[in-house]
Amino acid sequence: MAERKHYEVLIIGGGQAGIPLAHALAEKGRRVALVEERHLGGSCVNFGCTPTKAVIASARVAHLARRAKEFGLKIPKVSVDFPSVLKRAERILLESRDGLRKRLEKTKNPKLLKGHARFAGRDGEHFRVRVGESEVITAQAVIDTGTRSLIPPIEGLESVDFICAENWLEQRKLPARLAIIGGGYIGLEMSQFYRRMGSHVVVIEEAAQVAGHEDEDVARAVQQLLEAEEIEFRLRAKVTSIKKRKDGVALTLKERGAGPIEIRASHLFVATGRQPNTDDLGLETIGVKVSERGIIEADKRLATNVAGVWVAGDVRGGAMFTHTYWDDYRVLLSQIAGDGSRTTERVVPYAIFTDPQLGRVGMTESEAREKGRKVKVARYEMKKNGRARESGETEGFIKVVVDAEKDQLLGAAVLAAEGAELVHLYVDLMNAGAPYTVIRDAIHIHPTLAEAAQSVFEQLD
Repeated sequence: MAERKHYEVLIIGGGQAGIPLAHALAEKGRRVALVEERHLGGSCVNFGCTPTKAVIASARVAHLARRAKEFGLKIPKVSVDFPSVLKRAERILLESRDGLRKRLEKTKNPKLLKGHARFAGRDGEHFRVRVGESEVITAQAVIDTGTRSLIPPIEGLESVDFICAENWLEQRKLPARLAIIGGGYIGLEMSQFYRRMGSHVVVIEEAAQVAGHEDEDVARAVQQLLEAEEIEFRLRAKVTSIKKRKDGVALTLKERGAGPIEIRASHLFVATGRQPNTDDLGLETIGVKVSERGIIEADKRLATNVAGVWVAGDVRGGAMFTHTYWDDYRVLLSQIAGDGSRTTERVVPYAIFTDPQLGRVGMTESEAREKGRKVKVARYEMKKNGRARESGETEGFIKVVVDAEKDQLLGAAVLAAEGAELVHLYVDLMNAGAPYTVIRDAIHIHPTLAEAAQSVFEQLD
């Protein structure tokens, strides 16, 4: 057997936490190896954030072109070159992926190891890890293996070809009629993308509302905005079976309070959640605790129950967003090579990149009331904002939830053009622990959408 390589830290997974952590630890003088089985960049670069936001941008251009008459312009016809839209997104992701690869190839520390990593037990106080056909020894290990699409146990699903988060970019033919199972963030974003490309789209969701983590009024508004673009929704509907047909697929639905019905589609997109990639890591050989769902149990320091084994990204549970994975790297750098002060006790914003976007931070109104908080709630319609009217972007609203006793912001929903940008005013306010009056009493540039982020607080007085 070849000589086993020894490392101080072995990072398993080249995602948005693993890569910056590898470089940062190496700069701190640690001997580091980064293991990646497939492509660097994780889900964000390869099929998530980067390509989806690229195609959403193309879809928005097409949508605006179709609205040209509203702006006093004449565009006779808008035609979509669907393969070219996907190729543009692919080019952007490849640029990102190649940049990550080239930087790692230029250095011996961190060392990039290609292959599937699997724990193989202990070597004294260290850990043995198989990487492909080789074995390495490491003092500490960081698990950043991400997730994959959770495929539900629906009768007949295994017998049909379907689209999911990992393979949508490979589907070069525009679906004529697309059925999307799942009304969460992925399902909503992709429904609007495909509709604006020209597909007829139906979204099927078991729950009573889409975007299940949001307040009912916010989720309903998002749905109505998409329905205005002729996206169909079937709520409280469970797909019980799927059959292959000559022209696509047939889905049998059981809707609450009604008998089974059948709908036809040329293509099927499954967006029913994510499953952790922890089932083939050999975690049982070193005693790392894993939940029934495959989530690795970790504390606020991202430490597992086994000393020296850490976790980052999707597999640690909690908020599953690229920006939290990136912050995980800062937490782990603090724990492994710093003063240990940084933890996962943090304000985590997120967004649904529909158009208009939904920027979110903190508690919903429902969550705040369930926790027994005394709250003040205000809502400001974007159609009242001058900049929104001038830009023709009047859809949506801003909703804030404020602690009635302390005047501190508990949460906000910004359903507006550039909502994912605007919400950061509230993110910074919450991180500063400042009262909402700081924004209310400030001077914001006119005319801007940011004035709306201020105006909403005036409704509280």
